[in-house]
Amino acid sequence: MITFNHFNFNVLDLERSLRFYDEALGLKVRSVNDAADGRFRIVFLTDGVTDFALELTWLRDRTEPYNLGDEEFHLAFHVDDYEGLHKKHAEMGCIAFENPEMGIYFITDPDGYWLEIVPARR
Repeated sequence: MITFNHFNFNVLDLERSLRFYDEALGLKVRSVNDAADGRFRIVFLTDGVTDFALELTWLRDRTEPYNLGDEEFHLAFHVDDYEGLHKKHAEMGCIAFENPEMGIYFITDPDGYWLEIVPARR
């Protein structure tokens, strides 16, 4: 049997990213791993429901933004209160693209990663 474990995003400003993921999606820190020499920190975020985690990796010496290519990859979230969360994300100014026909939209995190917001199955 194979199951999903986690997905990684590299981030430039870890504290800013942690605040964003908490405010925008309610993700909380599950665990933190620091390199003995301080050259990186890995933080695993959880939704508190599933075993899946989002790994945020911060590299001490990294100063330039990550090249995200054509931004064709993304991480998707099912949400119960789609309309309420959409309003919150609009107020945060993080909505990057909306597709009303499909009933979905995308937000971007501080590093430009795309996150798809999908209403929970009805």
